Amino acid sequence: MNSPVSSTSAPAVAPKEQGAKVALSRVLGPGHVWALGVGIVLVGEFMGWNFAVGKGGAVAALTACWLAGILYTCVAMIDSEITSTVAAAGGQYAQAKHIIGPLMAFNVGLYLVMAYTMLEVSNAIVAGDLLQSFATDLGVAGSVDKQAVIVLTIVVLAWFNYRGVLATLTLNLVITAIAFISIVTLFFYLQPWSPAFAERQHSLLSGLPYGTLGILAALHFGLWFYLGIEGTTQAAEEVRSPARSLPLGTMTGMMTLLIAATMTWYIGAGLMPWEYLGQSITPLYDAAKLTQNRSLEIFLFFGTLFATFASANGCINDASRAWFAMGRDRYMPIWFGAVHPRYRTPYRSIVFFVPIAILFAVSTPLDQTITFSILSGLLGYTLMAISIFLFRKKWPLKTIDRGYVHPLHPLPALILMTLCCVAYFAVYLGYGTQLLAMMSFYIVVSAWFVLHRYKYVRRGDQFTMPWPRPQGY
Repeated sequence: MNSPVSSTSAPAVAPKEQGAKVALSRVLGPGHVWALGVGIVLVGEFMGWNFAVGKGGAVAALTACWLAGILYTCVAMIDSEITSTVAAAGGQYAQAKHIIGPLMAFNVGLYLVMAYTMLEVSNAIVAGDLLQSFATDLGVAGSVDKQAVIVLTIVVLAWFNYRGVLATLTLNLVITAIAFISIVTLFFYLQPWSPAFAERQHSLLSGLPYGTLGILAALHFGLWFYLGIEGTTQAAEEVRSPARSLPLGTMTGMMTLLIAATMTWYIGAGLMPWEYLGQSITPLYDAAKLTQNRSLEIFLFFGTLFATFASANGCINDASRAWFAMGRDRYMPIWFGAVHPRYRTPYRSIVFFVPIAILFAVSTPLDQTITFSILSGLLGYTLMAISIFLFRKKWPLKTIDRGYVHPLHPLPALILMTLCCVAYFAVYLGYGTQLLAMMSFYIVVSAWFVLHRYKYVRRGDQFTMPWPRPQGY
């Protein structure tokens, strides 16, 4: 086995792939990490979460929102500890590679790629629907081709990612901030603390139309409020100070999302009947139209549009980093492990997913792309709970340097595992066929990896962390 080196000096591509070692650029700070995590997730406040209302009513959706918030707070805490210590491209994939083993790492890498690609697809679909709706409101219906908007969104954002991570995530920082401000502006404009708003909201709330089972069913789409916050770790190899930036950016991002999710629910549940809210494509934009304030409506249009762009932008970044890391380690063809000599980006991995994303976006309904993303994310969170137990067992506190130590272990991992199991059942209630299909898919590709790809993996080259031999090994 080669002598270990620090993760900052690990080669980005094999020497056979390029004559000189070209590494990813370490140019990102905590603000970029926040923008990557919140930028991916904030779109969940603008669309998708409201399907939870359709599953169980507004009260069930709020309960699901907070249960999902607990789940993702546990994810953020666990992820911050491991990734601030294993600061390598691929995030959870790199964690599984170091802590568990090749087969688990391969599956985690696929979970990440599928979750972020399907989230990117969902964003492109919403961008197309939003621009069509806005054109109709302007009286020029038919002037916007939804399919053209979808393709253009994916291609242009892939081009931004191709050209460099600093400019890409700086753009995300700006447009994510604008999108968040639009939610806050709408919230304060409506004054939900006022007696008039409270009375209207009370008249719209219908309790639990499907009983307590509706809360369980609503948890499926309640996850959409936060899905993707773990994406902060995908750019770990491009962060200047991982031990500081990753925990700070991730935890502040989670706080931002908890606030935004609660405000979003108050806005939607106070303006629209649950029957309509539960099937709206762009609920916040629809809420702004109900205020009959033209300026606010336009602001929410741009807020929604920017949220979809920021999320798709971050998803391209994260999916390509996971695929790049798998190529570099030979879990996938090494051709994908190349870094652009000028832009210092995993350009082949970025380009590879463009036609795949377009194909799904033009052929798959929005609720199904959201479900595919959620299921892949849940599988990753389940393994994350297992990883932290193994991580603490193999390398107890004080045996290695950690950038962050999450409190109350093992309680967050136990809560995470329990809520993941509940969420699986919630998804099964409404999308059992998709759940079984995805599980079958991952079993088949796991068999392919063991039989045809594992022989190319060079285990000794993967361990780039200067850690002692694990306890008990």
